[in-house]
Amino acid sequence: MKRKKKQHFFNGACKAAAASSVLYLAAILPRMGKRPDRKPFEGRFYAHRGFHDNTAGAPENSMAAFRRAVRAGYGIELDVQLTRDKVPVVFHDFTLKRMCGKPGRVSDYTFQELRAFRLGRSREKIPTLSEVLELVDGRVPLIVEYKLERMDAEVCRLGDALLAGYKGSYCIESFHPLALLWYRRHRNGVMRGQLSMNYWEKRDYRGKPLYLILQFLLLNFLTGPDFIAFDCRGEKNLSFRLCTGVFGALPVAWTIRSEEERDRAEKRFQWLIFEGFVPEESNGG
Repeated sequence: MKRKKKQHFFNGACKAAAASSVLYLAAILPRMGKRPDRKPFEGRFYAHRGFHDNTAGAPENSMAAFRRAVRAGYGIELDVQLTRDKVPVVFHDFTLKRMCGKPGRVSDYTFQELRAFRLGRSREKIPTLSEVLELVDGRVPLIVEYKLERMDAEVCRLGDALLAGYKGSYCIESFHPLALLWYRRHRNGVMRGQLSMNYWEKRDYRGKPLYLILQFLLLNFLTGPDFIAFDCRGEKNLSFRLCTGVFGALPVAWTIRSEEERDRAEKRFQWLIFEGFVPEESNGG
């Protein structure tokens, strides 16, 4: 009798484990069919927030940094968020302190108010997405990261209104799955990527279930990403490896800061986003 109970328990545990595995794999599934063309984005390095130097007049996400990237032939990664009066601007932090030395958030100011601020010690100002698109003019591909803090995808709608008329190659990415979900529903033909990292290694995120869900890409079934942009130092994440190695999502590395990191990343990633050094080989731009 005891042997039958043990066998019954064992069979039940095996079925539960099998069901859990199926649910897990279904949860992390990226887009599997009708993927957008990747060719325009291949064979390049991508300059993180432009080919910038915060100490030499070309600070991050500035027009000067984007001009340098275009001249060098690098693809460009940039960040988009909204001002108080709903203008899509190119700026990374939600707060202004680090780059402008000013209080408050980008969303606290109108665009004209922000225009009075300088980036770092340079003469550069916060650009609009429209200005950046006009400058780049399709000469290099763009990776556009949408910055969302809340359950509000208006930045996607307003940013896409500008990108939809852009003639150059671009794709979008975000840490916030809502941005990808917006694109899946409204602009499914645009390549989209899920940004992630090993959140629970960071004190600010550790112990919060939401960040464990994001770390292991458990909302992919809703968003259907074409690529996974993962911290280049944390690519051993199981979900990342399954999405890219088994299901065919494109592996993208952020942010590479040395030739040593580049050498390691090239073994696992296909697109490389870099900053703080000049990659040795010409990227064919």
